Amino acid sequence: MSHRRAVIVAPLLAVVLLAAACGGSAQPTATGTSRSGAVSVQPSAPSVTSSPQVAAAVAPHVSKLLVIVLENHSRSQALTQMPALAAQARRYGQATQWYAVAHPSLPNYLELAGGSTFGVRDDKNPSSHHLRGRSVFGQLYAAHHSVRAYVESMPSACAQTNSGRYAVRHNAWAYFTWATERTWCRRYDIPAGTTSRGALHDDIVAGRLPRYAQLIPDVCHDGHDCSLATADAWLGAWLKRIEAGPDFTSGRLAVVVTFDEDDRHASNHVAFVVAAAQLHGRSVSTRFTHASLAAAPSRLVGLRPLRYAASSPDVLKAFGLR
Repeated sequence: MSHRRAVIVAPLLAVVLLAAACGGSAQPTATGTSRSGAVSVQPSAPSVTSSPQVAAAVAPHVSKLLVIVLENHSRSQALTQMPALAAQARRYGQATQWYAVAHPSLPNYLELAGGSTFGVRDDKNPSSHHLRGRSVFGQLYAAHHSVRAYVESMPSACAQTNSGRYAVRHNAWAYFTWATERTWCRRYDIPAGTTSRGALHDDIVAGRLPRYAQLIPDVCHDGHDCSLATADAWLGAWLKRIEAGPDFTSGRLAVVVTFDEDDRHASNHVAFVVAAAQLHGRSVSTRFTHASLAAAPSRLVGLRPLRYAASSPDVLKAFGLR
């Protein structure tokens, strides 16, 4: 090689080597280009240091509602004796002025499922109360929205009589006797199963909870026959399972926990706790009754609430969930 060619080639070689060194250190951006704007080639093997994961987006409003109803304790009793429930109230949200509508149990469950007590003043079985018309479940299903009642310890779908720790008076859908309602009840009012297997577990894990559902515990786990500590342990286990599921983590699902009535010593002032990914320590002081909870699933899908529930305050809007 002549001296003249060596003078020219040497600087060019240095430039090429320097460019290669600089290009090797350029980091690709999310669009596949380096910070300089040049198109980069993705390496065939991952880098040693992984990039931090991006949190999944949370929906601005919920599209599903799950209601859990416990038994016969005032707000004060529930929040002082149920640490898991109280922690949910602090973390997510609560209504501080929530009231049941009657005594005993059954009229409250009918209010939640139909927007009215239907004049019922006892806890008798469905054979004594033949309720006509739609339930909230039937209203939504007729409008092509999915519904479920997950009922713990129930021996068969839409069971009409008490069995073991299953109390039919807590399963309001079983009281609606219109033929179509009864058919739907037999299909979608089903045994809940447990936190590790069964209908509710499977729907949670698969992210296929319906638009509206109730979870009805048996007479031990609802705090009726057993202690609030027992009810709290049961509730905490279910909430842990539900809040790990994709419906909740995505912000699609709100979970409400309330009580059918108090123990007749607190003017029916009961706890109302709502958990949703969008909520962070929200407290609402509006006075509500169970009519607002009866109206919530209808309003969630754009339907007019049933019966007296139609004139009730909108609890989902109060918490910014719709």
